[in-house]
Formats: sequence, C-alpha cells, structure tokens
Amino acid sequence: MYPGAHAAQHPDKPALILADTGAVLTYAELEERSLRLANHFRSLGVLPGQHLAIIAENRFEIVEAMWAALRTGTLITAVNSHLTAEEASYIVHDCQAEIVLLSGELDDAAELAERCADVPHRIWIGAPLPGFDPYEEVLAAASAERPDYEPCGDDMLYSSGTTGRPKGILPELKDQSVEDPNIPIVQLFTGVYGFGPDTVYLSPAPLYHAAPLRFVRTTHARGGTAVIMPRFDAEAALAAIEKHRVTHSQWVPTMFIRMLKLDREVRESYDVSSLRAAIHAAAPCPVEVKRQMIEWFGPVVYEYYSSTEGPGVTLISSEEALAKPGSVGRDGYLGTIRICGPDGEELPAGEVGTIYFEVDPDKPMFRYFGDEAKTAASRHPVHERWATTGDLGWIDEDRYLYLSERRGFLIITGGVNIYPQEIENALALHPDVRDVAVVGEPDEELGEVAVAYIEPEEHVSPERDLGSEVREWLTGRLSKFKVPRRIRVIDALPRTPTGKLVKRKLDPSLARG
Repeated sequence: MYPGAHAAQHPDKPALILADTGAVLTYAELEERSLRLANHFRSLGVLPGQHLAIIAENRFEIVEAMWAALRTGTLITAVNSHLTAEEASYIVHDCQAEIVLLSGELDDAAELAERCADVPHRIWIGAPLPGFDPYEEVLAAASAERPDYEPCGDDMLYSSGTTGRPKGILPELKDQSVEDPNIPIVQLFTGVYGFGPDTVYLSPAPLYHAAPLRFVRTTHARGGTAVIMPRFDAEAALAAIEKHRVTHSQWVPTMFIRMLKLDREVRESYDVSSLRAAIHAAAPCPVEVKRQMIEWFGPVVYEYYSSTEGPGVTLISSEEALAKPGSVGRDGYLGTIRICGPDGEELPAGEVGTIYFEVDPDKPMFRYFGDEAKTAASRHPVHERWATTGDLGWIDEDRYLYLSERRGFLIITGGVNIYPQEIENALALHPDVRDVAVVGEPDEELGEVAVAYIEPEEHVSPERDLGSEVREWLTGRLSKFKVPRRIRVIDALPRTPTGKLVKRKLDPSLARG
C-alpha cells in the first residue's frame, strides 16, 4: 500500500512529525502533495527510469519527493546535505538528474545552486534560490488528479565514499504499480519487525541515508507514523520516545554509546517501555555496548547486516546476540551467505573470507550506475548471482555471521596481526573518550604500529594527559602488543552523519598541540 490508501481511510492521521517543532504532515497532506509533485514531474516529460536528486536537511519535502518518485517510476537520489558543494554537485551530475530539489537553508546553498544551474529542472525549498522554481508554487500549479496507473520507482542512493568517489547503486526496476504490496524491503521489514498501522517509527538519523529513508517508506506503506529528528541528540531521542510512544526506532552504535554515557538519573527518567524494536546497523557494535542496551531497553534490540546495495541481509535478535556475542546474525531472509577465498573458492565454517550473498533468482540485482567495472568486481568470478561489497567475515557451524576487519584496516606489526576494531571496542565506553579510531602507521623497526585517534568528551581538560590514561585503561583489557604505540587526541573524528568512519582522512596533523 501507499499513502493514498491510508489517506482515504485516515486522512487526519499523522504520517510525519518533526520531533523538534512538533509540526505534523497528515496522510491526506502527504497524498495530495506527493501526487501534485508527481504530476509536475510528468508535466515536465520526466519518464520512468529517469533520475531526480534532492539535497536538504531533515524536512517533510524529502519524504514528499520520495513518494513522488515512487509513484512516477523514477529514481530518487537523496544527497548527503553535509557534503561540500563540489561533492554534492558531483553526485547530482553523476546520477544524471533531470530535476534537482535544493534547500536554500543549507550553508552552501548558493554555491550549490550555481553548480547545478545546468540541471534541466530546478526547485528550491525552504528559502529562495536564483534560477530555481519555488516548491510551493510548483505544487499549487500542478494537477491533483491521480492517473489510472502509477509505475513504482525506487531510490538510487550513493555509497558513502569512504575509499574514494561515491558510486550510485542502481536498483533493478520492475514493471509494477506503486500499489503493489510485493516490495521486498517492505515485506521484509514488516515480517521481521512487525511494522503496521500502530507503528510509530523514530528516525534520529539523516533521511538521505538508506536505512531511515527505507524505514520511513515501510512505515507509510503500513499506515504508521514517522517521527523525524533534525539531528541526533541522546537525551532528545529519549524524550521523543517517551512523548510519542515510539514503537520502532533505528540507530547506529555511536548513538547507543552516547545514550549510555548519559547520567544514569537522566537515562532512567525517560519511559522507553513503548519500544518493540530498536534496530541498529551500519557499523560494528561493541559486545558490551549491545549487552548494556539490551539490559536497558529490554529484549527489543535487533541488528541487521546489509548495505545500501542490499544483495542480502542477516538478522539477529537480542536473545541470539547474547548467546552469540559479536555476531551480526544469520542468513535465510534475503540471500544466502557464501564466504569465499581470494580465488573465489567457498570456505568452510570458521574461516575468514569475502562475504558474498547469493541473490535469490526472483530478487533484483544491483549495479553501480555508470561503472560496469565496479559492478563486475562486485560479482563472484564463477557464480553471477553471488555479489559482495568487499566486507570480510566468517560463519560458525550454525550459520551466524561474524564480521572481520577489511584487509586495508588490518595492522601487521612485527609480523603479528592487530585488528583495530578490538581496540576500538575496548575504548568505546571509556568515560572520557567520545569517539576513537585505530589505524596503522609506518614504523622503521616494526613495519607498522597501531595508532589511536581519540576524540575526548567535552568535560576533558586540554591539560590532561589523556593518552597516558587511555594506556592505563587498556592494561589488563588487551594484550600488551595490542595497546597503541601512539595516541593522538583530536577535536573530532571524520565520521559520516550515518556513523561510518572515514579512516583515510585521519592524519597526524589533526592532533592537538
């Protein structure tokens, strides 16, 4: 189902709520506004399979544009609003957008508008931009008459670009109506997490990221309400859960860590008993962090392992996570795991290799837009329906998947392997460490040594020798050879707003002093 069906039954029900202002968009408003925008796209001659881009902070228009794309058979690219104007305009042009919607509220909106002046159709939202049409006037002038058939579109999102230029992930569009209930991602989330008409979904993350956008889509497909935060704040998230009686939510591990570091009295002052599913993904979650979250929220903490490409997924419940600490779940829901060696040979349980998903014959395969070489590199050398994003891992005898460090992150010091994630996990709950990343740096004697970059909590005085304190903290928690040889304190780690760490941006010049 899609918003129109729910608008007919419950026109005044909130489809979207902005957590900071309390502003509400009802199902009737979402239906009319997305329909008018879709009809505007049609009037411009935009065809199914063509592209539109939107760059904005978390606001209603992103979701309206998503549904307008979904009901015109087009592909929407929601662009990271934290990118520079050059980076964002690269994506707009790379996806060959016929239409760009741009928020004039963004800091570099004027420069971005100039860089996108060659896009055929341009619409501003939030604040005026020269050369762009006003969003509200576009809607007012468009027809509100629904066509007999609305082909189903999709999103075409971009990889986070942690290892270079981001790439668009092109889904395989099928000839189906937007009303068709057989949308794999909607079916999966509904079946596993119980999305339904009584769902209240909290999104504390940016809507340009795959998970929030697709969870909002699922929420609306089932007639629920989505509560959108402008940005993540630990206490504000708990307040939103209590105020709106949130049933479903989606997080990244750094959000869990920030909430756990709140004073106990603050944490316990909020009622989170309405939660039925606190879903997390995107980055490895330290075992101790997950255990504490389960103790706090109850057995409603779920994890999935997948990617924007989405060739497959593993799922794990709270009970399973406690029994299989460190696992990201089992397959069998969407795709089958195949762990393969460097020559493509399938490896037995317990051996680390590249994680492939064997995509079911009736499920679509992704491609990297405009990059057939990268698409080919994502496929198994023999089995064309086995796809990978390059992650490494292993499965146990029960087919539970465990992630390993990417080959490029492994540190070899004096011939001994060090896995940065193990050190990062040990420091995740240090009371004075807000964020941490461990990388390898060249060393004349050992070839390479582990170096920790630490972002301190706000209360930590610059005069403190945090490096020495961290080393002492790690004594007894890690073997001596795993303790970083160098510790650098920096103002902020280079993470994307979705929680992914961009390790290639770490540099000694970032260190304080």
